[in-house]
Amino acid sequence: MIVPGFKFAAAAAGIKKPGVLDLSLMVADSPAAAAGVFTTCRVKAAPVLVCRERLRAGSAQAILVNAGNANACTGPEGLAVARETCRRAAELLNLPERLVLPASTGVIGAPLPGDRITATLPQLVAGLNPDGLGEAARAIMTTDTRPKASLVKGRIDGKEFTLAGIAKGSGMIHPDMATLLVFVFTDAAATPKVLKTLLRQALPVSFNRITVDGDTSTNDTILLLASGLAGNARIEAAGPAMTALGEALNQVLGELAWQVVADGEGARHAYKVLVQGAATPAGAKKAAMTVALSPLVKTAMAGEDVNWGRIMAALGRSGARFDPERVDIAFDDKPVVQNGRGLGPEAEAAAQQVIKSGAFSVTINLKAGNFTDYYDTCDFTEDYIRINASYRS
Repeated sequence: MIVPGFKFAAAAAGIKKPGVLDLSLMVADSPAAAAGVFTTCRVKAAPVLVCRERLRAGSAQAILVNAGNANACTGPEGLAVARETCRRAAELLNLPERLVLPASTGVIGAPLPGDRITATLPQLVAGLNPDGLGEAARAIMTTDTRPKASLVKGRIDGKEFTLAGIAKGSGMIHPDMATLLVFVFTDAAATPKVLKTLLRQALPVSFNRITVDGDTSTNDTILLLASGLAGNARIEAAGPAMTALGEALNQVLGELAWQVVADGEGARHAYKVLVQGAATPAGAKKAAMTVALSPLVKTAMAGEDVNWGRIMAALGRSGARFDPERVDIAFDDKPVVQNGRGLGPEAEAAAQQVIKSGAFSVTINLKAGNFTDYYDTCDFTEDYIRINASYRS
């Protein structure tokens, strides 16, 4: 995965476990237009605070990311470590410190071992290469079982451009934002304002429509950098060029969001909860989110049990307005409920085969209006408890 104008490297700094990739460096050949979106949690990690401050200028050239330690709830010392590791990276890269953005993920409340980062930085700088994005994707993982990456190409002003992204996320996933680190790179030319606008437009149809467990994080960060090497006229306002770049961003973030859900901690099934026929937009959203987040529904899906009564119960407490005796429910194209009544064992057996396929949709028609919304989610298995019960051990 190559994006013109960017180089990447990854290394094992001993922050997570000995010999495991846990430190990555992503560098633009020259200062790039940049934008970011961060956690809505009131408790914000030190790297989030530093990133927000530095992105006010709308440019960045390097991103330094560690896994295994969130550098959150670490006070002034955590801020000092975030700044010092960035300062050392800037020194080795021969660029201004203000152009280096930090990001962290991992255990909250533990001091970040900055000495391990600075000791590994020379190796990272020496290893920078255009084809290193895949290794960087591995280095940002925590409880993830696999790296997450996506790349698309498009055309603006007759010029081909590339847009690629990597993400980490597996647990503590819920809007708005989640335990996510997402880094997106493009060679298209666009202003920071345009990049920020496109990020804001992409989130409602990607990372703000996924949930794993209802928890969000102190460290959520999405960064978008544009090198401008594609040669298109710089995008400064709405129009066909901005639309083309936005479509590419929507596709990449959408694919990454689905990869996050599919890799939910311990998950065996990923599925979409689609609510149709809601009386209001808010009702559609509430109904979809409540069903997607319901532990009883999620555990039923883990057991491949077509327990549609749990779906009805979740709908009933969602706050959406509807008549229970009009509701239809189907798994993909296999109906199990019609007008609020179950269709019997044969219908449920057919729907169970849909669940066994691994990825599917639960479609709910409230028949109360014309509004639709959705959430992507996954099941809860015994492994979710195991992973989180032993997260620090």
